[in-house]
Amino acid sequence: MASVRIGLLEVHFQVEGDDDAVFARLFERHINAWSRAYARECERRARTGREQAIGDREPGR
Repeated sequence: MASVRIGLLEVHFQVEGDDDAVFARLFERHINAWSRAYARECERRARTGREQAIGDREPGR
């Protein structure tokens, strides 16, 4: 997965009620989804690396 560095993130939205609570709830939902997708991608890459290494081993090792 490509690396992304966010130097500044500014979010504006209009809601009724407690803006901070709405933002926190939405942010948590989306950051958790991103985190799960990132973890799956890392595991997929690790598994692929292990599977590719099987054919690269010398006999007796």
